[in-house]
Amino acid sequence: MAEAKKILGDERRHVILQQLKNTRSPITGGDLAKLANVSRQVIVSDITILKAKKEPIVATSQGYLYMPTNLETELFERTVACKHTPDRTEEELNLLVDHGVTIKDVKIEHAVYGDLTASIMVSNRLEVQQFVKKILEANASYLSELTDGVHLHTLSAPSEYILVQAEDALKKAGFLIEA
Repeated sequence: MAEAKKILGDERRHVILQQLKNTRSPITGGDLAKLANVSRQVIVSDITILKAKKEPIVATSQGYLYMPTNLETELFERTVACKHTPDRTEEELNLLVDHGVTIKDVKIEHAVYGDLTASIMVSNRLEVQQFVKKILEANASYLSELTDGVHLHTLSAPSEYILVQAEDALKKAGFLIEA
């Protein structure tokens, strides 16, 4: 039986880019590695090269996404300040996605490193469940655990009204830090 041929260099990066552009779902580094018959670490390097060439690729907990900035629909964004214990993370994220919001990231202000940001990119309950499951399986900590639960989220939605409704829901649930 013949061994699958590795896809090399520029051709491999072109294949990766086409795969990412042709789907709205995240693709894992492992899946891209199988496609190109290379290691996941090679894919990580390729993604870094593509990002350096200004390709709008985002690494999420579910995999890589191609996020072009010229989307047909205008999205509205806002940043909210929240505080809660780790056991309420899934509740917070579900509350937001149930309002039609995408949670783009989480940010904290670390005493030594300054601002730290991690991509989340969850838009529905299944993605929230997968995100939380990965945290648990990796025995990882939420970034907010480094700041006694205080963190920021960048939220996006198709309307300002949806963002207002989501922020009101955060306030009612006791997640929102008010100025």
